[in-house]
Amino acid sequence: MALKMDIFNKDLELTDPIHDYAVKKVGKLGKFLNDIDECRVDLSYAKTARNAADRFIAQVTIRGRGFILRSEERADTIFAAIDLTVDKMTRQIERFKGKHWRKRGEEPAESLAGPAEAETEETTEPVIVRRKSFVLTPMDELEALEQLQLLGHEDFFVFYNAATSKINVLYRRRDGTYGLIDPIIG
Repeated sequence: MALKMDIFNKDLELTDPIHDYAVKKVGKLGKFLNDIDECRVDLSYAKTARNAADRFIAQVTIRGRGFILRSEERADTIFAAIDLTVDKMTRQIERFKGKHWRKRGEEPAESLAGPAEAETEETTEPVIVRRKSFVLTPMDELEALEQLQLLGHEDFFVFYNAATSKINVLYRRRDGTYGLIDPIIG
């Protein structure tokens, strides 16, 4: 079965060679992981990038039953960015499969469908410019830490803690360790 993917572009003309190359390269990810429900490829050009070698951006997001994986890379050509992103995603899939399917007789662990992201503008009054909803799947703190690393969201991760039956936030501290916000309703 061919991998169904959606390709989106921003500030970049999506020519047939670029489209075909992305379909060919990203389509190979389907042979590594069978439970893929959705694959999204975002290709963009950032003319304001500090380094000219980082202007082309390729991001791949894969969603499946109980997991979401995301990789993003920058390069001096869109083809190189696609190659780097597919290589990074392949490593993430191998790491994900190794952690979840290596143990015999156990079901794959459930995971979360991505942390909420808020983008704000510098104005006199705070304005919410983006709202994001996602499904919370119960998981323990170690699974949340793995998911934070697999998604590439190095700042924070929102999850439903199965042990405490509460929504928690896992975040990365400046010294490289992790912190957990466990709210108390009072």
